[in-house]
Amino acid sequence: MKIAIISTGWQNIFTEEKLEKLKTIGEVSIVNDQDVSEGKPTEENIKATIKDADIAITSWGTPKLNKDILDMCPNLKLIMHAAGTVKPIVCDEVWERGIRVTASAKPLGIGVAETALAFALSACKNIYELNDDLHNGGYASKRVNVKEFYELTVGVIGAGFVGRHFIKLVQNFGVDVILYDPFIDGETAEKMGCRKVELEELFKLSDVVSIHAPNIPATRHMVNAETLKLMKKDAILINTARGAIVDAQALYEHMAAGNLKYALLDVYDPEPLAVDSPLRTLKNIILTPHIAGLWANGKWRIGAHSIEEIERFLNGERLECEITKAMLETIA
Repeated sequence: MKIAIISTGWQNIFTEEKLEKLKTIGEVSIVNDQDVSEGKPTEENIKATIKDADIAITSWGTPKLNKDILDMCPNLKLIMHAAGTVKPIVCDEVWERGIRVTASAKPLGIGVAETALAFALSACKNIYELNDDLHNGGYASKRVNVKEFYELTVGVIGAGFVGRHFIKLVQNFGVDVILYDPFIDGETAEKMGCRKVELEELFKLSDVVSIHAPNIPATRHMVNAETLKLMKKDAILINTARGAIVDAQALYEHMAAGNLKYALLDVYDPEPLAVDSPLRTLKNIILTPHIAGLWANGKWRIGAHSIEEIERFLNGERLECEITKAMLETIA
């Protein structure tokens, strides 16, 4: 059994302990970090590393696995993508050869959901305005805008890995959770501990709206001038999913007019956020540079999950995050 690691950032994903664990599963071949082009391993480097491999571990910085590369490993059975979307690394040849593909959506989802929760808690407590007030010489005048994250209505858009974990987290706070997801039925929503509603109802009822939907044509600018008007004036909007889901200009105009308590954004369309973006000018729009997914030591979760997925594959068990060709059309 040969396992090829073909990402230059593998040291950020696998601790020494996890790498040793991987070596107990099979012979491990690691790409040469010195042989790179534009931050990615060269094709020749990848070919040498992946030659005769049964399993390939890819990640950020891995280029597309084209036919020439796949010809070097005719017995390749599994691609374990230790990152988010697999779109940059797979081609039709992968599916034609019957190679199975899985990714790190579940561990990444943990980081995103936890960031969304942190946004919700800090926005309800009004941490951002209170911080500014104290730095400007004030003290307690802004405490009137503080709310506890309790007995509020939390609207969740999308119940994939991230949305489900976010729902699980917020249920510890005594809040009422409602869900919009056209792919989830009411019974399933109830089992998750929430109530399924239509999108308009979710915007109208929610004190906090957290977006966890994929970037597909149906969700582009789902948050727009019309849907924003449905929201409570003191509601909180959180987007840690994809920037294109929110119409940035409509959001700016809505917030500039004094609507919503906060909009908290970690993603933008396009990225990076333009230096002259009007979103940067409003203090009630809180901005972070796409850090909701696992970062720094959090990436070790990906390494642990990758090993678990490989073990599930070798044991003939169901993979947690398997990706099919058809699924690529509904995720981003």
